[in-house]
Amino acid sequence: MIRMEQRTFGRTGRDVSVVGQGTWQLGGDWGEVREADAFGVLDAAVASGVTFFDTADVYGDGRSEQLIGRYLKDRPDADVLVATKMGRRVDQLPENYVLDNFRAWNDRSRANLGVDTLDLVQLHCPPTAVYSSDAVYDALDTLVAEQRIAAYGVSVETCAEALTAIARPGVSSVQIILNPFRLKPLDEVLPAAAEAGVGIIARVPLASGLLSGKYTADTVFAPEDHRTYNRHGEAFDQGETFSGIDYATGVAAAAEFAGFTPEGATPAGTALRWIIQQPGVTSVIPGARSVDQARSNAEAAALPPLPQSTLDAVRDLYDRRIRAEVHPRW
Repeated sequence: MIRMEQRTFGRTGRDVSVVGQGTWQLGGDWGEVREADAFGVLDAAVASGVTFFDTADVYGDGRSEQLIGRYLKDRPDADVLVATKMGRRVDQLPENYVLDNFRAWNDRSRANLGVDTLDLVQLHCPPTAVYSSDAVYDALDTLVAEQRIAAYGVSVETCAEALTAIARPGVSSVQIILNPFRLKPLDEVLPAAAEAGVGIIARVPLASGLLSGKYTADTVFAPEDHRTYNRHGEAFDQGETFSGIDYATGVAAAAEFAGFTPEGATPAGTALRWIIQQPGVTSVIPGARSVDQARSNAEAAALPPLPQSTLDAVRDLYDRRIRAEVHPRW
């Protein structure tokens, strides 16, 4: 197994790898993934030094959690912190975020993952009002007291939601979209999290694959792939697909970004390296559907830091091509 850089994961006190493994793809929401292939991805990630898996009860309606649970049962030597999420399997109403529902959702995730205590549970981009509810945090504290969960965090869509959660003393982590096409979290969220000791999980790090440089204006995705059916937020928040950017704009910007790639690296690795070196980031969670993708993602942790000239070029690209396309609330 390769040793990867570890960072303290917020208020949990545990260390996790700077590159984690996102497992949305393994649920089947990006197209069908066979069980053997899913186990191959997880095994390649662990062998590459990954010690952090991120999943959710809604990924494949629990399939992602179940696969992780079965994999880790057969790998008791793998020291992996598993973060899951809850809340997206019901109507998105603040009144659904109550203790009884939390316990029911929690029981399902514990069964899926085959554990008594979940390492970390995150509210999965709930209605904005939920982040300000004292009763919600009291309920989460109760889950910790009952040893159902060891810690809790939030996954957010907006910087304002992140800042609201960071102010709560029990929040261990915030998961937020961060990549070279989404820079707003750098302004306030990352500094606030660092000051409060809250971990930052960077999701959608490759803008749903755009930053890999592999897609063109003519690329066709499978009908069951969210990159087909959610381009304009038809099924869930548009920011989760291509970082909320118009596809054609994203393809053009990705082609320019590819020109920043250092010798011996890939555009995807360069994007991940950019995220890793942002102050305040704990772990970045690229997804993978193949062993090669999992290994390549992990290799980004070993790349040398990008020079200031590249950081400046990323900012310039964002200002010229991306910022005007991003929805004002982001």
